[in-house]
Amino acid sequence: MVRKSRKTAIDPASAAPAALGTIEVAERNEIALVTLNRPDVHNAFNETLIAELTDALRALDANPRIRAIILLSSGKSFCAGADLKWMERMAGYAYEQNIADASALARLLQTLAGMGKPTIARVHGAAFGGGVGLIACCDIAIATQNATFALSEAKLGLIPATIGPYVVEAIGARHARRYMITAETFDAAEAYRIGLVHDIVPDVEALDARVNELLGSLLVAGPHAQKAVKALVRAVAHRPIDERVVADTAERIATIRASDEGREGIAAFLTRRSPEWVPASLREKK
Repeated sequence: MVRKSRKTAIDPASAAPAALGTIEVAERNEIALVTLNRPDVHNAFNETLIAELTDALRALDANPRIRAIILLSSGKSFCAGADLKWMERMAGYAYEQNIADASALARLLQTLAGMGKPTIARVHGAAFGGGVGLIACCDIAIATQNATFALSEAKLGLIPATIGPYVVEAIGARHARRYMITAETFDAAEAYRIGLVHDIVPDVEALDARVNELLGSLLVAGPHAQKAVKALVRAVAHRPIDERVVADTAERIATIRASDEGREGIAAFLTRRSPEWVPASLREKK
């Protein structure tokens, strides 16, 4: 999956993945790889996958050993959205049951978007409906050039409601309106143009290499600073730069400067050494 890169020098040795039924979780050198593992249905959502993925993400965010999370998938597709059999069951549910079911998916998306640790979506094949929502919830998204995307709910007489806030945040309201009302399929180049993915690579091998490069960058940054950065972006996005925002940002930088990690980072910079949080394999040799 994530191979050794000369740029990052990340050792790919790993523990055996933990299979939870619909997903697999593996730890590799402070990195968690969370694999959607329903390849026979293109990794489509059902209630079990939603529950297992939510629990796994919460556990990883609380795990002090983990520095970053990669969301990937087995088989030909990233995620085809909702499982047809699951949707058929939901069509027969009462309103209250539908609310409970939809709330579980909403909690999954909220969990992924609210992670304190960096997240990367490793995208290949088809990403439809809820699969686009997962991508939009991740901090970074990298896709192969043959990946395809669609907000396909309207074709079924439905709407992309729970994923909507995250998709609108990622691609903007006007692009969201177009692709939500047409339900058309678009390619990786268009996904890049509208901001859904950050990079496009030729194939899966290049996808792994690019992910490794990003991990090399992520692991040399302070983990508490990264968490604080994510909280900062959530706090200031789409807000006027008024006195409350100005005061809040001043308080945030003062707090991080006085923290153990902030002091270690400055001391390391001044003495031209790697901070203590950088893995040994990535530390500069003097």
